[in-house]
Amino acid sequence: MADDGFDFSPGAQVPLSGSAGQTAATFALASAAYRDNPVEEILKADNEWHQSTVKGPRRGAKILRPNLGEAFSRAVIDRMLGVGRNPLIQSFGTEPQVIVEHCLAAHNIRRERDNWLTAVIVLCGLIFLPGLIVWLLVFQIRTAIARREDKRASALGTTLLVAVGALAVIFLIRMPFTGFWGWYARAAVVVPVVGWLWAKQICERTAKDLRERWDSLLAGGAIGAKVPEAVPGSPGETAAEQLRQSLARLSAEQQSNSVFYAGPKGILGMGTRWGSWQLAEDLVPREAGKEIHPFRSWDVIRSIHDQLRMLERGPLNTGGFPKPSIKHWVVTPIGENAKAVSRPGGTDVDAYQVKNHAIQDICNKQQFGSGDRHYLGVQWTLWDGQLIITMLITVTVLHETLRIEVTGHALGPVNSLFTTKPEAPSKQVAKSVRFWETRTVKLPLVDADEVVRLAVRAPLTWYPPLLNWLGGSLTLPEPFGLRHAWADQPWRHRFMADDALRAATPVLRVVHAAAIRVLEENGVDTEKFGNRSSFLSTAVQDPTPRKADVYDA
Repeated sequence: MADDGFDFSPGAQVPLSGSAGQTAATFALASAAYRDNPVEEILKADNEWHQSTVKGPRRGAKILRPNLGEAFSRAVIDRMLGVGRNPLIQSFGTEPQVIVEHCLAAHNIRRERDNWLTAVIVLCGLIFLPGLIVWLLVFQIRTAIARREDKRASALGTTLLVAVGALAVIFLIRMPFTGFWGWYARAAVVVPVVGWLWAKQICERTAKDLRERWDSLLAGGAIGAKVPEAVPGSPGETAAEQLRQSLARLSAEQQSNSVFYAGPKGILGMGTRWGSWQLAEDLVPREAGKEIHPFRSWDVIRSIHDQLRMLERGPLNTGGFPKPSIKHWVVTPIGENAKAVSRPGGTDVDAYQVKNHAIQDICNKQQFGSGDRHYLGVQWTLWDGQLIITMLITVTVLHETLRIEVTGHALGPVNSLFTTKPEAPSKQVAKSVRFWETRTVKLPLVDADEVVRLAVRAPLTWYPPLLNWLGGSLTLPEPFGLRHAWADQPWRHRFMADDALRAATPVLRVVHAAAIRVLEENGVDTEKFGNRSSFLSTAVQDPTPRKADVYDA
């Protein structure tokens, strides 16, 4: 594996390139860790290529089912920081470490709440177990009745709870037992209710804290994620050191120059290929009787690389392109339905980065048949990380034909599920006098059923495998990357689509101009290349994006 020799020494702290202006997508995904929606809501955010699943609980254990925030934070932590985890797909336009840190922070907040709830369960429940069991059965029956589509079900469930409460009062007054067992029976009826009231206060306090963090992230407030366990306080804190190394490995893999092409799914993390333009002509000497000067594909790529760095400059002061990220990529082919990826390894890889000499060898030699391929990429992160535009350039020489291919990839915004702000629970009720009118009544953040669910789950959070087996869990789509797993297509957003389409023409012309300059310097007749380039400059202005990765053969 490529990460076997990863160096975790402190070293120089270099700011990550392109990290500025990526807060919207990062904070939107991070806010999922603080949400209290039903876990099934995340299935609505799946796109056409990547599907997440929710493993259902065992029959009769729906009271142990996690909500969206609990399931999301637990799944992300396990997948991205777990020991021996599979490689991840880069999340362009986001900072995965920030998202994971928020998941850890949300998990810590809930763990503190669960510690208090566990104490409540022990003091007010386990000691008075008969009463706890009876009350839990009542709540389970009430919940089952309330799930029915019948409009009278909710009223029937409330009536059941009131009736049981009345029976409990009668039981307290006319106790059939005397002595110690009489007092114990009274306590078994009353103490679980007192414990429920205590637990309700704990749950409401935590719910308010989580919702404030959720709202702050989406409002743009840079609320920090407190993860004290990621900072070792002494050499003996192995757990903290392991967590620190896992976060460092995550950041290093995010900067990897290795990506994966999954057929119709496109390049994972960059989106599907929406356009492709190819310039292919024979290498003919400019002067008859003379040979062209030998050159390699890398010479053309290097010239294109130098010219692409000038894209942000223009003759007019009209804004134009922001500074792009220009990078050499090693693209590995995988199956369309592959469930895992494997990054390049060996002596040619250092900290997830394929070394420069290996990239040159791939560019010059691996142009036909099996193996990785080289692409030069120019990438823009726009709309606060919500739009990723990538133009990839590859140069191949087969026999006497030189081919320059430019392809456009676009990754759209994260699903709108992640950008919805918290709303205070409320319901519409009829007015007492003007019964034909309605008014809005605010509801508590945590209802009775939610308090029971959290209290019952709390003791089991000490052993997550058992809790997942009983209550269910979230299974993330593979190969997993935080950004592309829940990305929408950009073509439904008019301005995002315009940005993607407008980037193609300048890039194509710079690539062709740089390549033709190299050919002229090496004695190649560039007349046909120039004619073909002019034709492509006209064709690239076609404003219709296509599914270029889907071959209708």
